[in-house]
Amino acid sequence: MALREELRKQGNWLFRWRSYLPLILIVIVLLGMSYFEYPGHSEKYDDIWEIICLFISFSGIGIRFFTVGYTPEGTSGTNTRAQIADTLNTAGMYSIMRHPLYLGNFIIWFGLSAFFHLWWFSLIIILIFWLYYERIMFAEEEFLRERFGNSYSEWAEKTPAFIPDIRKWRSSDMTFSFRKAIKNEYKSFFAMIVDGLVKSRH
Repeated sequence: MALREELRKQGNWLFRWRSYLPLILIVIVLLGMSYFEYPGHSEKYDDIWEIICLFISFSGIGIRFFTVGYTPEGTSGTNTRAQIADTLNTAGMYSIMRHPLYLGNFIIWFGLSAFFHLWWFSLIIILIFWLYYERIMFAEEEFLRERFGNSYSEWAEKTPAFIPDIRKWRSSDMTFSFRKAIKNEYKSFFAMIVDGLVKSRH
């Protein structure tokens, strides 16, 4: 099997199980907690660090929330069985990057990893994210290329994959759907609240 087909096959498999596979990070988190201790800072500086880490993670949730609220039905969902795209998103967050939801995920996880004051822990999270989501993004882009042809190719050529280019911003014609954003992102929000409470008691 050619590398392109292999990457797409892996990406489709990871896409299908993407809601469950991140649970393996629990093992890494538990490992990180076993080494977790504040490096001799005052309680004041520890609290500031915790607030910064939570702010980073909530910024990731904010990116996801804002992205989902402006997307039409049949796109950017939580489907797992197969790729779905009734239309091609090219406005709003999708005008400055091709994968804003995954950028949001990365920021969430990076904020959580930084909480432990362990550089190697954050590095592991970054590497896992890279290997994991790179394949999912590849599979998604192959699907979109086949689904929308030149329309996708032209958009992808001028739109960065992961690092946003604010200069390319183009507002969406849609009205922001607070209901859709809440429906898709409330789990992430409450998970962050619980995580923050657990860590503050550690």
